[in-house]
Amino acid sequence: MSKKSAKKTNTLFENVKIVDVAAEGKAIARVNDIVIFVSYAIPGDVVDIQITRKQKRYFEGLVVRTLHEAENAGKPFCEHFGECGGCKWQRLPYQSQLDYKRKQVIDQFTRIGLIENPNVKATLASEKTLYYRNKLEFTFSDKRWITRKEIENNAELDNPNALGFHIPERFDKVLDIKKCYLQPEPSNAIRFTVKTFAVENNYDFFDLKEKKGFLRNLIIRTASSGEIMVIVVFSKEDEKKRIKLLDYLLDNFSQITSLQYVINSKPNDSHADQEMIVYAGKPYITEMMEDLQFRLGAKSFYQTNTEQAYQLYSIAREYAQLTGKETVYDLYTGTGTIANFLARNAAKVIGVEYIKEAIDDARINSEINNITNTTFYVGDMKDILTKDFIRENGKADVVILDPPRAGIHPDVVKTLLAVSPQRIVYISCNPATQARDIAALGQSYKLLNCWPVDMFPHTHHIENIALLEKV
Repeated sequence: MSKKSAKKTNTLFENVKIVDVAAEGKAIARVNDIVIFVSYAIPGDVVDIQITRKQKRYFEGLVVRTLHEAENAGKPFCEHFGECGGCKWQRLPYQSQLDYKRKQVIDQFTRIGLIENPNVKATLASEKTLYYRNKLEFTFSDKRWITRKEIENNAELDNPNALGFHIPERFDKVLDIKKCYLQPEPSNAIRFTVKTFAVENNYDFFDLKEKKGFLRNLIIRTASSGEIMVIVVFSKEDEKKRIKLLDYLLDNFSQITSLQYVINSKPNDSHADQEMIVYAGKPYITEMMEDLQFRLGAKSFYQTNTEQAYQLYSIAREYAQLTGKETVYDLYTGTGTIANFLARNAAKVIGVEYIKEAIDDARINSEINNITNTTFYVGDMKDILTKDFIRENGKADVVILDPPRAGIHPDVVKTLLAVSPQRIVYISCNPATQARDIAALGQSYKLLNCWPVDMFPHTHHIENIALLEKV
């Protein structure tokens, strides 16, 4: 191995072996006691690395040449591999992906949670490793990302518009997607049809820097019931153009059961605070789990891997150990999926969530399933969980936690310690904050075991369920 000196961000390390995978999914190499993080490589690869960033404790770089591939390396199935920010682990065998995800949980719980030898089960595999997502959001851009291959081949650039995914760490650059392997058809067909129609009819794609243009986003949601929701986000109203596009979608895709649109004139892409307008069909799609129905509106949260969501909630139910006599608090309940899933096994379930539309969905989901022992509240967790609230609803025997990536607020930790349920079932998409929170609960609770569930094959992301019991 040799090193060629150059400018700070042009340092090149040659003949470097990739030795491990980091918590965020990047590969790890070590040169002269320097840790280097790179994407799209896997342990066993021998590569040349161009350094792009130098920090005091580590470097970041790009693989500019692969000298030898790891013996177990797989062939990427997607033509966008290496440019798109998703599915970075395509070259890593699936069993190795599961092993590294389990290792990630163990590392976070021992390093951050300071828990010696956490009982972490083998990662529960996803039966589907392709076409497993039920929701995707695409972005329109009038200046598509030019790929490395196009640059190397001096390719003549055709239409500059893109409908696809943001390039990692580049809010203003979008990769035009030809085919995505994440969501089942007609997802690709809908996206391709919308883009083709927009180009042929001279619709303005959004300029992400100047914040102007007509077309902003396309959201596609599918359900195991066969229903499909499509949401088109426009930056401004142009009734004639809007109707023409939406009618074209309906004419070409009879499978669409809910067609909605949004007029979002804000600088940012977030549309949670925007009005969702139903153009055709129902304002929701219906998801099934066992004999339960869940209505999902345009703003409703639902786990994006439907089959694995059922496995996740089944484990949560197993960990809760309900006999039919318990009061359950389902905190961060969302649309009440877990609350309603557990209700038949509990005396009552209390759900709390800060998004009003989600609570509206949760109440409807109880109603359509004839569930009468759930109660839902809207508000910030740390403000709602007061002594008066607990006195009114009863002391929790079991608490289910399923917070955002940031984890739970310190005030919620204090409240949980005061409520003192017998068991806490903590579901998290971020083992780092989960480990931190469990450490904070450690004075009164013991971690019995963890079960990672793979919701996102070919990525480093992992959902983890932890069972805590009062000591």
